[in-house]
Amino acid sequence: MRDTALSRLVGDDVRVPTVGGGLSRYVDLDAAATSSASVRVVQAVQDLLPWYSSVHRGAGAKSRCTSARYEEARETVLDFVGADRRSHGAVFTRNTTEALNALAFRLHLAPDDVVVTTAAEHHANLLPWRRHARLRVVDVDAGGTFSTEQVVAGLDRQPAARVLAVTGASNVTGWLPDLAAITAAARERGVFVVVDAAQLAPHRPIDMAALGVDALAFSGHKMYAPFGAGALIAPRTVLDRGEPMLVGGGAVKAVSFDDVVWADGPDRDEAGSPNVLGAVALATAAEELRSDWAGLLTHEQALVDALDAELSSVPGLRRYGPASGDRLPVAAFNLDGVPHELLAARLSAEYGIGVRSGCFCAHPYMARLLGLTEEEVDRFHQDARAGRRQLPGAVRASANRATSIEEVVALGDALRAIAATPEQGRRYGLDEHGNHVLPGVRVHVPTGA
Repeated sequence: MRDTALSRLVGDDVRVPTVGGGLSRYVDLDAAATSSASVRVVQAVQDLLPWYSSVHRGAGAKSRCTSARYEEARETVLDFVGADRRSHGAVFTRNTTEALNALAFRLHLAPDDVVVTTAAEHHANLLPWRRHARLRVVDVDAGGTFSTEQVVAGLDRQPAARVLAVTGASNVTGWLPDLAAITAAARERGVFVVVDAAQLAPHRPIDMAALGVDALAFSGHKMYAPFGAGALIAPRTVLDRGEPMLVGGGAVKAVSFDDVVWADGPDRDEAGSPNVLGAVALATAAEELRSDWAGLLTHEQALVDALDAELSSVPGLRRYGPASGDRLPVAAFNLDGVPHELLAARLSAEYGIGVRSGCFCAHPYMARLLGLTEEEVDRFHQDARAGRRQLPGAVRASANRATSIEEVVALGDALRAIAATPEQGRRYGLDEHGNHVLPGVRVHVPTGA
């Protein structure tokens, strides 16, 4: 464990049942899905709870206090991503997915408008754009990467693109595209630039103004604030005009049965009672990350190096994505002869190591990494429609600031042991949900544990 205040997360000392009846300290290598809450974030929420009240328009002291903390959180989030407060506003959402859906709606795209995106995207940066416009996809190579030149070629095709929607970091491989070069090319062509920063925000400092990014979205639950809050950072010219995606109280200045006068942004896009505790948690997490970027980056590079060393020494392990260059401590892989879901189950049940398996909400990207043919992808869709779980995928291990080098080594040790004992996998069966389990072996956490 890192010996710094930043390494302290709630649940670091949780022990989980493993095969044999013992308890093992949980090794959390599923940070790319959701991080644990930081101690400081939880304390900030607890400090606010006695003063918790409705925001805006309340005359009472508690309401004024809550309103002030809510708006302070908005300013903190803008500063966290290097947004210009004069030109940009922050809308609090539930997560990155909601933020990108709201933005796609608010840009008033026409069905024949073109959005350039890439094959490396999370579904959240594909499906909202496909709903409102035409996608032009920049493909990836066998290693799961694309070049700036490929993006430029996509931007230069006709009809001209209106939006470029690109990931800041892959949630599957941890690869970091060259955002500076990509956004510069888009800006030269007058294309509106959107960055999905769900994976980038917890791991790298962001400067929207310097990069020339127009809009950006990220989630608190991936950066140590798991209270259902995310943020959309967008130009005020976008947020101050047009109808919002979600309508209701708080989004308006005046309403009659025949007319509505919308509120100014960002209130216009925050209909209903907001998640004040989530906003404060998100802002606290942002402040905490900003306090030690240098130390965090040094530690994460050590994690990347450790992952590379451990995974390269596992017999029969096939890793996906680039194995060099600037990357996050994330790795996707398969082990020859072991289905990905079974591998994840064995890591959990036998070693107390939590990872994720599947396609990681990035099906087109995984299809390319796995080298699936069009026929295999079609069969994948047929199986999904029929409710069959024989789906392709991989295992993903993802670390964060609280992960120790020893935990990465423990992953390597476990994978080498599993590779040497494939027969042990035959003990596992499928439960009613299709999950791999050991019949007769209780591996669930006891109630109250």
